[in-house]
Amino acid sequence: MGRGDPIIPGKTIGILGGGQLGRMFAIAARRMGYRVHALDPSPDCPTGQVADVEWSAAYDDVDTALKFARAVDVVTFEFENVPYETLQRVAEIVPVHPAPLVLDTTRHRLREKTFLQTHGFPVAPFRAVQSVDDLKSAVAQLGTPCILKTATFGYDGKGQTRIDELAQCDHAWQSLGQPMGVLEGFVRSTCELSVIVARARTGEVLTFPVAENAHARHILDVTVVPARVPEATKGAAVELAVSVAKALDLVGVLAVELFWIKDESAAGTLLVNELAPRPHNSGHFSIDACVTSQFEQQLRAVCGLPLGDVELLRPVAMANLLGDEWAKGEPRWERALAIPDVKLHLYGKSEARPGRKMGHLTAMAGSADEAERKVRAARAALSP
Repeated sequence: MGRGDPIIPGKTIGILGGGQLGRMFAIAARRMGYRVHALDPSPDCPTGQVADVEWSAAYDDVDTALKFARAVDVVTFEFENVPYETLQRVAEIVPVHPAPLVLDTTRHRLREKTFLQTHGFPVAPFRAVQSVDDLKSAVAQLGTPCILKTATFGYDGKGQTRIDELAQCDHAWQSLGQPMGVLEGFVRSTCELSVIVARARTGEVLTFPVAENAHARHILDVTVVPARVPEATKGAAVELAVSVAKALDLVGVLAVELFWIKDESAAGTLLVNELAPRPHNSGHFSIDACVTSQFEQQLRAVCGLPLGDVELLRPVAMANLLGDEWAKGEPRWERALAIPDVKLHLYGKSEARPGRKMGHLTAMAGSADEAERKVRAARAALSP
C-alpha cells in the first residue's frame, strides 16, 4: 500500500495522546472497523480503555514511539504537546496527519500568532516578552487590561494572568514560570465562536455549523449550535476558518476559536483567538446532532477517505461536566437522563478533581435557546 492510497477499514490507526478526545476518536474508529493503538504516559488512560493496544510511555521516549509507529498504518494526535522531534521520527516511518509542522506551529502561542499575522488573518495585538522589562514595555504599548500567557502548555485558562496596571508586572512575570511569554491586548468581545473545519488529503474542505461558546473560569462551559449571530457573521467565520486550514495545508480537523465583536457592519468584526489542529471541546455536539461527528471526520481525513456530511440534524447545546460536580457525592445521573433528548458522555477518568473535564451532556430541541435551557437544567439536576 502506497502512502497516497486510502487507509481502509481493517487497518490500524495510531493516536498520540490518551485523553477524552482520543477516546471519542477511538470509539469512532472502532465503529468503522479500524484497529486502534494509543500511546500515552498514563496507563489505563481514557483512550487506552477503548483502544485495541495501549502503549504506556513518555512522549519523548523515541524508541517506544518508533515501535508504536511500525505497528500502525497512520498516526494522528489528540494532544498538542508531543515533542516535534518525536513526531518527525514517527513521520519517517508512517504518515502523520496533521503534519508535524502544523502541530509545531499551533502549540506555541508566539509561533501561532506570528503565523496568523504573517498570513493576514485578524488577531488581537500581541507582543513577545522574554523578561520583566520586556513585559513592562509591552504593557505600556498595548495598554491595560491585557493578558500575559505562557508560550506553551496553556489550555483551559492555565498559564494566563490578567494585568490591570503596570505595578502587577513583576508578580505576573514571576508567576509565568517560563522564559518566554506572549502579552495579548484584552478583547471586549460580544461573544466567542468556533468553527471546526475538516480538510482531506485531496483538498476537500467541509465545516461544521458555527458554534457559540460560553466560558466559566476560563474553561468552556456551554456550547450552543447554531450560533445565535447574524448569518453574515457565520459566513465570515466559515470563510476565515477555511482560509486558515488551507494556509496550514491541514490534513485532518482544525478548531478555529474566534472573538466576535458586534459593530455597524453586517458581519461585525472577527478575530482569531486560538487554533487547535484536532477535534475540540466545542465540537462535541456533533456526536449526537450531526450526520458525521468531528471524530469520524478526523478519521476520514487522515485515512484519505471522502469527508462525511456535516448537516446539523437539530439545534443542540453541550454542557461540560467538571470534577466539581462530584464534590457532594456521585451525581444523580437518572435525574439528568429523565429529561428528553439529553445524552450523557463520560470519559472514564478515575479521579474527579475541580476543573477537570470528566464528561459532557448534550441536549437537542426545536431551537437553540430551548436546547441551552434543557442542557443547563439537566446539569443542574445532577446535584445530589
